[in-house]
Amino acid sequence: MREQISHLLVLVLGVGAISIALHAASDQSANYTTRTLALPDHGKGNITMDYIAYDSKTGSAWVPAINIGSVYVVNTSNSTVREVSGFATNEVEVRGRKRVQGPSSVSIGDGVVYIGDRADSSVCAIDENSLERKICGHIDSTPDGVVYVAPTKEVWVTAPRDNSVRILDAQTLSQKEKLTFEGRPEGYAVDAKRGRLYMNYEDKDLTTAIDLKTRKTVAKWPSSCGEDGPHGISVDQNTGFLFVACSTRAEVLDAEHSGKQLSSINTGDGVDDLNYSPTTHTLYVGAAKDAKLTIARVDAAGKLSVIAQVPTHEGARNGVVTQDGVVYLAHSQLGELAGLIIVSPSAK
Repeated sequence: MREQISHLLVLVLGVGAISIALHAASDQSANYTTRTLALPDHGKGNITMDYIAYDSKTGSAWVPAINIGSVYVVNTSNSTVREVSGFATNEVEVRGRKRVQGPSSVSIGDGVVYIGDRADSSVCAIDENSLERKICGHIDSTPDGVVYVAPTKEVWVTAPRDNSVRILDAQTLSQKEKLTFEGRPEGYAVDAKRGRLYMNYEDKDLTTAIDLKTRKTVAKWPSSCGEDGPHGISVDQNTGFLFVACSTRAEVLDAEHSGKQLSSINTGDGVDDLNYSPTTHTLYVGAAKDAKLTIARVDAAGKLSVIAQVPTHEGARNGVVTQDGVVYLAHSQLGELAGLIIVSPSAK
């Protein structure tokens, strides 16, 4: 009889714990609100996006609209939208399906914003205030990621088709150097404190560190993402923690200690990139297929703890976070949406 009572007590406590956990998760999600900000789709009915960026100096989110051939500049204080049009687009066939290529990547520079366009392999500099097109450069491969490297005043462009990174002069956008690697470059994170750029090999399941001065690869660490490989990457320059996006989870690697994996969390499927706020030690990961945003805190030991998982929209991914903790999520081809998903902390 005592054994039956004991088992019953364990069962009740277990059910109670599950109930409390579900209630806590519900409460955490309730701390955030989700809305959609419509963007001009010019009759397309859907806008496809890849990387977007937040300019803290102007309080603007820069959103390359691949199939539209435009870049939208969203004022995050009042949600007004300006459009920079005239970027090249073309249609290609990928795995038996037709897809439009166009402006797809963005990086905030010094007074200008750099836009990479897959259709004509260009990188253009746009004035961050007037939105005037300043200058454009071209490379002989398709650009994927574009990142401004402040310590060297350069723009580094990943080109996975030929396993290379092109280094451009930030002022002239002329190519200074071509670096060739043994894997497909994917993602980037600049660590000015250590003089490094971190980058993944998507097809090798590796995360690498490149010295900004010598251009040499100085470290390679297993990402442990599996067949899909690692995607986006972010860094906390104060701690040396690297945040690596796998398709269904996020990992923390320790760049100070041989790339040791410190922790990981499940995020749902469809992760491409992630965004980290060093001010609040908070990580934001959008899962496009499972339509949710995971918000997690990292402690001093590099352990991630989930704060909330917020329902979003199918296709929502690659978020950027403002100084107020508002997350703007880009939208992939999934879900047919002509706008941004915005997740905001609820007013207390």
